[in-house]
Amino acid sequence: MTSKFAVIPFTIAAAALAALAWPMLSATPANAEQARNLPRAAIDAAAGKGTQTAVLAGGCFWGMEAVFEQMKGVRSVTSGYAGGTADTATYGQVSSERTGHAEAIRIDFDPALVSYGTLLRVFFAVAHDPTQLNRQGPDTGPSYRSAIFPQNTEQAKIAQAYIAQLGRVRAFPKPIVTRIETGRFYPAEPFHQDFFRRNPNHPYILRWDKPKVAAFKAGFPALAR
Repeated sequence: MTSKFAVIPFTIAAAALAALAWPMLSATPANAEQARNLPRAAIDAAAGKGTQTAVLAGGCFWGMEAVFEQMKGVRSVTSGYAGGTADTATYGQVSSERTGHAEAIRIDFDPALVSYGTLLRVFFAVAHDPTQLNRQGPDTGPSYRSAIFPQNTEQAKIAQAYIAQLGRVRAFPKPIVTRIETGRFYPAEPFHQDFFRRNPNHPYILRWDKPKVAAFKAGFPALAR
């Protein structure tokens, strides 16, 4: 099930529909623009060379993509689907909640400028809420689950250690439900790529994702572009 409001171009018809739902969409939570104050990862990767890849799932990929595109050291972000198979990696099929995929993003980053542990810190602090099980905000279903897809054994070790670290310090009032998973990543349809940048006035973007990006910039000024 999806609540992205309109996964079609924001046309006049969509605008009319948006007007009917605008009171709900504009009721921004009081803490929507505040990043959580989380500790740095105690176990992290050493600075490296070249380009490395991280795959993270935390609800609608539009907002996840938008946050990490603002981050120094990130070279590119791609929206897509992780954890299922190639033949069902389409938005229509994933939205049926029967394919096993999670909406996810692939982050290509420079490990000399930003570490994997730092990516995880932002992932947990502002990109999504890791205490929501099989949902994120208005979107419900396992495709909106919180999950990390490590690309190697070192990333798996860092992810597991950071989740445990956050649990020990009780960083959240509820248990973290983020799963460590395996599975390939499949890019989403072109319509979904750079959705935040291309559709700044889309109701979903205004209600859920602009506050998230603002929270990142306010909470992590040294990491923001």
